[in-house]
Amino acid sequence: MAFTIEQVKALVREYPDFPSKGILFRDIFPIFQHPEAVECLVNHFVDYIKALNQQVDVVVGLDARGFLFGPLIAIKLGVPFAPVRKRGKLPGQVVSATYVKEYGPDVFEMQADAIEKGMNVVIVDDLLATGGSCKAAEDLVSQMNGNVVLDAFVISLVDLDGHKQLKAPVYALIEC
Repeated sequence: MAFTIEQVKALVREYPDFPSKGILFRDIFPIFQHPEAVECLVNHFVDYIKALNQQVDVVVGLDARGFLFGPLIAIKLGVPFAPVRKRGKLPGQVVSATYVKEYGPDVFEMQADAIEKGMNVVIVDDLLATGGSCKAAEDLVSQMNGNVVLDAFVISLVDLDGHKQLKAPVYALIEC
């Protein structure tokens, strides 16, 4: 069965009061129960990125849900995929950026040779909330003299204003 992007959006489940009271958790994992839905989602992002008419040299995915579809987007674009991981998870020389989460600071890292000077980068993740983790990823790309041309998300929680933290244009499939 072929999926439309509206059908993919409808697969996202909502769980009130998870992981704590007052939080409405949006779960993208039901999309991955349907290979055709994943293909539709990936193709949607690829089409959006291509429509920017900008060269893209690498796709960067944030730990961990950005790893689910970031590599698939990179493959379809014919470019490398580079992971952003939490501190201590990558071998070799790394660059680091600290960001603040709701319960304190955390550190993201990338391998120092993942992005070359002047490369154009698309950052992908499942959710844009406050923008802290994506801002850290933008900082990592900047440290390696790359250019972020797009921050792409499945979901954006617009009331949290995460897009205001980011330098690059933001695209979200679902805004709520």
